[in-house]
Amino acid sequence: MTTFISSFLFAVAVSGGATPVPAGSTFLLQAPARAAAAEPADSLYADARESMNRGDFRRAAQLFGRVSARYPDSQYAGDALYWQAYALYRQGGTSDLRSASKALKAHKEKYPEAKTRGDADALATRIDGALARQGDAGSAERIGRQADAAVRDSSCAREDDDDDMRVAALNALMQMDAERAVPVLKQVLSRRDACSAVLRRKAVFIVSQQRSSETETILLNAAAADPDREVRSQAVFWLGQVHTPRAIAALDSILRNAADLEMRDKALFAMTQQRGSDASAALRRVIDDEKQPQEIREKAVFWLGQQRSAENAQYLRQMFDRTQSSELREKIMFSLGQMRGEGNDQWLLGIAGDRKYSIETRKSALFNAGQNRVAIADLIALWTKLEEPEMREQLIFVLQDRRDPAAIDKLIDIAKNDKDVEMRKKAIFWLGQSRDPRVQQLLVDIINQE
Repeated sequence: MTTFISSFLFAVAVSGGATPVPAGSTFLLQAPARAAAAEPADSLYADARESMNRGDFRRAAQLFGRVSARYPDSQYAGDALYWQAYALYRQGGTSDLRSASKALKAHKEKYPEAKTRGDADALATRIDGALARQGDAGSAERIGRQADAAVRDSSCAREDDDDDMRVAALNALMQMDAERAVPVLKQVLSRRDACSAVLRRKAVFIVSQQRSSETETILLNAAAADPDREVRSQAVFWLGQVHTPRAIAALDSILRNAADLEMRDKALFAMTQQRGSDASAALRRVIDDEKQPQEIREKAVFWLGQQRSAENAQYLRQMFDRTQSSELREKIMFSLGQMRGEGNDQWLLGIAGDRKYSIETRKSALFNAGQNRVAIADLIALWTKLEEPEMREQLIFVLQDRRDPAAIDKLIDIAKNDKDVEMRKKAIFWLGQSRDPRVQQLLVDIINQE
């Protein structure tokens, strides 16, 4: 997940949005260490650093530039060129970007041992991508060559290396020329060596962020055939954002056939991101399938309950009577309690009053009816119909949770007049949590009783 988030932030950066600090750097969280006070460039570098932390990139670029110009032999000089380039990149103008490229070229030629050397090439690629989007042909050509080279590069990408130049090049190419980028990304995803697994994971993300005529096919192929489990998992997740019958059918197949429980779970969530009758029908098939793991069926009930419709409500109510699983019944009542309207409140009250169900089931139905905001009058009317102490106690709890004047009136009536002393005590306890002035007077009257 960390890599996914980092990749997302990086995608925002190359698409021209708010640019985060380069991955792998902690500059704005923990400033670069300063040298001893005797270092001539120390004060100037500190000022540049403070300007960067304040977001004043223009001043930071100027100050970092002065460090390398005035003190070329300082231990700060190399890093100052890198941060000058980064500050210019953040400004984003064409002249700023070109000046940033020049600073990175000097950084590479003069300070090959600088601590920021590892991040500089990826930053240069981002800058080329930004320039290419502004019409710079030379930058576009360099991005194309780097993207092509990424396909042939057999070195291993590290999970934590979010500044990998290959990823930067692929992302930049996708942003500036999706038609050309798609075949390159397909070549990356066609690789099967373990060394390219991290690169393929990032390629899946890049594909998912730019919709093209082939996005669906690429994700489907990755979900079905990639040897890396994480690549398959991410492809399944992003299929949830592709709203086509073919994507729904693929997710449905994974839900029914995948041997990996976690992959089914991913497919289930992706299916919930789809909309329409086909997606709801697929969720209902999962719930109906007794061969499905219980955990998956319960989650499908929950997600179906989030898709409010008369058809889904009716299906869940019918499933309640068909299943013998108390856990599944519990999930159904919860989902119907969350799905307002569609007659669910009265259905839940009916379960609460039906003695053919267990006390625990009835208590749960009563609680969920309260969550469905069933009318207070209907809850009050239920009091005389309930005989079991456990059910009456649950109704007292549901009434106090509503914080409604009519509910308070009923609790006061129970506290003063009910024949069952225990019920009167329960009502008094919950009334004690209320700030209603009538309750204060009731408590005083009870205390003063002979």
